[in-house]
Amino acid sequence: MTYDISEGVQAREVEIQLIGLKAILTVPKNATAMIIFAHGSGSGRLSPRNNHVAAALREDGFATLLLDLLTPEEEQDRANVFNIELLAKRLSMAASWVREQPAFSEIPIGYFGASTGAGAALVAAARDEPQVAAVVSRGGRPDMAGTWLDKVHAPTLLIVGSLDGPVIDLNKEAYDMLQCPKRLTIINGARHLFEEPGTLEEVIVHASAWFSAHCD
Repeated sequence: MTYDISEGVQAREVEIQLIGLKAILTVPKNATAMIIFAHGSGSGRLSPRNNHVAAALREDGFATLLLDLLTPEEEQDRANVFNIELLAKRLSMAASWVREQPAFSEIPIGYFGASTGAGAALVAAARDEPQVAAVVSRGGRPDMAGTWLDKVHAPTLLIVGSLDGPVIDLNKEAYDMLQCPKRLTIINGARHLFEEPGTLEEVIVHASAWFSAHCD
């Protein structure tokens, strides 16, 4: 399946070959980069918060791919939900699938990770399979990337809510380990899910600016 990014297409559900995972691909006219979403535990391609972020990013010219990192059967085993190596491998395979589409063979790729998905995004970015241009973490667990953190080359933005307690400390520790261009942004008045009025919009502003600056 190929996509003409000069014309733009409507949202469509696709299946990532080899791993059989479902995803929602949406490409605005003249997309400048592809942002692949890595969801947290218990979430997937239909996540309302990530879909809200994705819709806003598309208005800024980014194509988006929201995918399930696990099959319904795999989700039954809670160990898989926190298997960062497995999730990172799936994310890399999705990025490779994007690269295999003729219209996207050279388009910059960015990762947007939430919760445990942020850890997976950083591991995948560290492996550069394929190379990614930037990573954004929303309320993420970058600490779960472990020893991969200092191997990340892609510019990385960590966004955390000011009311997210221990997660702030985990992000600060991960931030110190990162050796790439980086920034830690704390959204005032936000908890872990950024459900407070206006906080998710602030996430969008910072994420869009980060991807715009580094996905070229």
